[in-house]
Amino acid sequence: MSIAETPRLRLRLLRLEDAPFILEMYTDPEFVRNVGDRGVHSVDDARRYLEGGLVASYAKYGFGLYLVELTDSGTAVGICGLLHRDSHQDVEIGFAMLPGFRGRGYTMEAARAVIELGLNALGLTRIVAIAAPSNLASAHILERLGMKYERRVFFTAGGGESSLFVLNTQTPSQ
Repeated sequence: MSIAETPRLRLRLLRLEDAPFILEMYTDPEFVRNVGDRGVHSVDDARRYLEGGLVASYAKYGFGLYLVELTDSGTAVGICGLLHRDSHQDVEIGFAMLPGFRGRGYTMEAARAVIELGLNALGLTRIVAIAAPSNLASAHILERLGMKYERRVFFTAGGGESSLFVLNTQTPSQ
């Protein structure tokens, strides 16, 4: 099921059949360095991760991470979507592209579509993002999306420090 389309991309719901793609994405060294090891080391692990988290999010919250594919070929190039984590109350945007598809503007294109979905279809007024402090490429994308760096945060016990970026469309009450 297609969630959003841009001139070059289609964002669709992830399915259990996407397990080989999730394995490739989640074992990419840059993904592991910037996002973390999610315990996905086999197709079976990827299937369980999809079933227990990514796909379950659609039913639980009405949104989640989506597969990003090229509209002309259907080639899966990355993931992008909205997340709700137990570690904080805000809805978070997340994204990652496979190595061969980075630097082509796909992340910006997909993230803009996801932000529009969040603001317009879901009625969100605040979307956050977290990035590893050393992940300058993601920080640059978040700033280009109109998100503002707010502060450093620790969302999980024993977890690393992250940079928190915020897009807030609601004006503060006076």
